[in-house]
Amino acid sequence: MDAIVCVKQIPDPETPAAAFSVDEAAMRVVEAPGVSPVINPFDQQAVEAALRLREADGGAGTISVLSLGPDSARDAIKTGLAMGADEGYQLNDPAFEGGDAWTTALALAKAIEKIGLPDVLIFGRQAADLDQGTVGSIVAELLGLPSVTVLRSAELADGEIRVSRVVADGFESISTPTPAVLTISNEFGDPRYPQLRQIMQAARKQVTVWTPADLGLDPGEIGATGARVKMHALYQPRNETECEFIEADTAEEKAGLLAAKLREAKLV
Repeated sequence: MDAIVCVKQIPDPETPAAAFSVDEAAMRVVEAPGVSPVINPFDQQAVEAALRLREADGGAGTISVLSLGPDSARDAIKTGLAMGADEGYQLNDPAFEGGDAWTTALALAKAIEKIGLPDVLIFGRQAADLDQGTVGSIVAELLGLPSVTVLRSAELADGEIRVSRVVADGFESISTPTPAVLTISNEFGDPRYPQLRQIMQAARKQVTVWTPADLGLDPGEIGATGARVKMHALYQPRNETECEFIEADTAEEKAGLLAAKLREAKLV
């Protein structure tokens, strides 16, 4: 069983919210100083899902980890390799920066075609920074593949994948032919922790790096230029409250003054 797992590097979700700030002019989040980014937790579970599927299928096949991001995103790929994946691929070029879910999915789809379509493409259910959860489904549409989202389990059987997915009022069982796109939810279970030996072996593995030219992409199709979602503002909400004490001799007078204030504010 061959699989490609797409992963993303994000700011550490365990970082206190007060440690972040927003550059409103540049419309970007300023990451907390001294805190290293990490692999998206849902994507780590996606790697775990690929490993479990391969183990259940006899252990044969190749698991590749693919990520779009700057130099630091290599650490997310290395995490997948340390867990047991075999190959790493990174899409790294300034032209990729500032993109949205569409441009990210387009670049990933081109890279997947270049690697070779596997039995399963696996994503985390969403990235824990923007929480959109759309890239996996867009990749499936671009490649013309069936997709099943928000999975808590998956198994190969009789040439197809049988899955259980999370829905609002319980779980839903579905079968789909391969190749297919799967997105993994936290209900899948905890990912394995690499041992020191595996971490050292992953550190020595080479990661293949591709640019837009390597994928046959025009820079105008990707990144901020090709984005279909345009951000108009990014800011931290400002909570302002005012408190006014109503003074009067009796409770009845206070109630009357309060009622007048509420009518004035058109609240009653």
